[in-house]
Amino acid sequence: MFYGICNLSIVPIRKEANHLSEMTSQLLFGEHFTVLEKTKNWSKIKVFFDDYEGFIDNKQFAEISEKTFQELATAKSMHSANIVDFIVSSKNELITIPIGCKLPFLSDKELLINSTKYSYEGNFFTGKLPKQEIIQKAYTFLNTPFLWGGKTPFGIDCSGFTQTVYKLCGYKLFRDAQEQSKQGEVLSFIEESEPGDLAFFDNEEGEITHVGIILNDYQIIHAFGKVRIDTLDHSGIFNADLQKHTHKLRVIRKLI
Repeated sequence: MFYGICNLSIVPIRKEANHLSEMTSQLLFGEHFTVLEKTKNWSKIKVFFDDYEGFIDNKQFAEISEKTFQELATAKSMHSANIVDFIVSSKNELITIPIGCKLPFLSDKELLINSTKYSYEGNFFTGKLPKQEIIQKAYTFLNTPFLWGGKTPFGIDCSGFTQTVYKLCGYKLFRDAQEQSKQGEVLSFIEESEPGDLAFFDNEEGEITHVGIILNDYQIIHAFGKVRIDTLDHSGIFNADLQKHTHKLRVIRKLI
């Protein structure tokens, strides 16, 4: 069994072992994983944080020992807090990182990946934050362009948005909307919801394909073209720009 860690800012996770294959998610700096299969150029991985599986280029990660993997698995999680920041390696190499990157073994402004030390002067989040912080973190991503498989302020999809916001507040969501819709407690009506709860939406076949974060005053923040704020009612999401409903409400869930 092999183990790895992302030592670059953002690495695409692909559906198949091919650079032309669909990007289904991303690895951010500091995220660790199990290598399920390894060929000459590609590895199929399982991300520790959310059990997500996909393929990454072998040139875009560092191998770690099982001991390091287990230490990372039990260490307190710390994530970068600024929209964009940077770390500097002991070789004086600068790496730009987006918000939400994991900071492995952070202590006295130093990180450690294998034998490489990195200095980090930025802010970070750790532990579980109050529920109202979910809304504040969500606003951070306003106007981020939609990107299928994206998880950063440079491009994000609907479930990547909700997962990242919750992660910054110390809570774990699965990667895809369909899986997220199975977490937490079901609410019967919008009136029962609080800011920070999740609303899920389905297509004509009844498959859940979209998710957003409920705000005050029957509003919702979600990634649709960009991270935007729209109106939420019992039918779904009403887009004022288009003057129509764009998503059909399926279920509301409370996780906190």
